[in-house]
Amino acid sequence: MAESDWDTVTVLRKKGPSAAQAKSKQASFPLLPASRSAHFRTQGSVAGAAGQNKQHLVTKNTAKLDRETEELHHERVPLEVGKVIQQGRQNKGLTQKDLATKINEKPQIIADYESGKAIPNNQIMGKIERAIGLKLRGKEIGQPLEPGPKNK
Repeated sequence: MAESDWDTVTVLRKKGPSAAQAKSKQASFPLLPASRSAHFRTQGSVAGAAGQNKQHLVTKNTAKLDRETEELHHERVPLEVGKVIQQGRQNKGLTQKDLATKINEKPQIIADYESGKAIPNNQIMGKIERAIGLKLRGKEIGQPLEPGPKNK
């Protein structure tokens, strides 16, 4: 038999898990086999959970929420403002995309403001007012915007 000439082979392994990785792994599996059975005995048995069914308890907060009649929703841009934006934009010969580019916003924002779906943002409203030259806030909606003092 011929002798095999074996070379020494060095096996490089990945570095073991860091302390943070080991902790997170341990946190995801906190129950050891011995404590796991104890956990199931207390949680799963009918005798152990008697009187502890908190799923159907009615608390004061639940009753209070049931009595609550107020609907909570965000105020939207009025359609009147949307029409003013659309008319002002068209008078300037701008598309929604052009206006959005001019005020550094996304075209979808302009579409939402014009359709009345947007939640009003004073900063965006101010940009649109300056771009189209019409007031969008206050009592004089649709009136020409008076040039204000320039900040230095």
